[in-house]
Amino acid sequence: MIPMVDLKTQYHTLKAEIDSAVLDAIESTQFILGPNVTAFEQESASYLGVSHAVSCASGTDALHLAILAAGIGPGDEVITSPFTFIATAEAICYAGATPVFVDIDPQTFNIDPALIEKAITPRTRAIIPVHLFGQPADMLAISGICDRHGLLLIEDCAQSFGAKANNMMTGSLGMLGCFSFFPSKNLGCYGDGGMISCATQELADKIKVLRNHGSKVRYHHHLIGYNSRLDDIQAAILRVKLKRIDLFNAARRRVAHLYSDLLSDLVTVPFEDGKGTHVYHQYTLLTDRRDAVMARLSERQIASAVYYPIPLHKQEVFAEACGATCLPVAEEVASRCMSLPIFPEMSDEQVRLVAATVKEALVG
Repeated sequence: MIPMVDLKTQYHTLKAEIDSAVLDAIESTQFILGPNVTAFEQESASYLGVSHAVSCASGTDALHLAILAAGIGPGDEVITSPFTFIATAEAICYAGATPVFVDIDPQTFNIDPALIEKAITPRTRAIIPVHLFGQPADMLAISGICDRHGLLLIEDCAQSFGAKANNMMTGSLGMLGCFSFFPSKNLGCYGDGGMISCATQELADKIKVLRNHGSKVRYHHHLIGYNSRLDDIQAAILRVKLKRIDLFNAARRRVAHLYSDLLSDLVTVPFEDGKGTHVYHQYTLLTDRRDAVMARLSERQIASAVYYPIPLHKQEVFAEACGATCLPVAEEVASRCMSLPIFPEMSDEQVRLVAATVKEALVG
């Protein structure tokens, strides 16, 4: 059996250090906003090259709190990608704003900068590019659009911890960057967790109040906030893993490049534009015979998945708002994409077995 991600192997590799960190956190009994949370935020900010990083309870909360801190609300429009997990659009809706979907680039699967300006209206307040599957969006072009039109730039970095665009870390290129530490992410904890990178102290202070019931001082509340705090045990785990994130990402790139070497003559393999560093949260290819390939992999007890089978503008929840919307590239990619197992501990032998099974399905 080859899973999509092998968290057990990674845990056993780090077991002594993680167990010690977790037990120390329990022994301290400082479970909420404790010392590991503070240290992890500081270490993450340093790694990302940003002024401030504020943790929270999930990647979805990171998006929600970032949008609120930016002052986006009812009547505002936010441009984003239709080819991503629904949390990106959900968070816009949570704030009372309206997501506006722009089609994707057929090579990177990220929002296509060439199409963004046509979607800008007097109500547009922000652009949220998604660094999908660990591939950085074209931030130079997108930030230029934001500058020309006076728009806010918020990055969805849920799948891109450690990726670089134009020699800068994703999460350091906009005013806010939103990260997820869901267990299967490149940097994952053992539950839910999230973080917002902030360009200014003012934004960091706003998010700290929002994540903690609207309170700066205990039992004094000057706005309606939320209960969205990373617990100290999860922060302790993340601190252990953060020290190794570059090694993890390099190993993912090794796996991805071997896949591409073995499969590029049969399927459309992931594209790297040379402007940054793809960290391969997923290894996603395109094929017209997806069902056959996935069936053969399943027969060999090899996992596979489709991220994402239905673009957001085609989801039932957006049917009324997007009923007439046609985004042909996102729709075609959704109909042909599939992801193969990828994780840092994956051996070359496992990669070759997966690739051979894909070839078997396609050529017999």
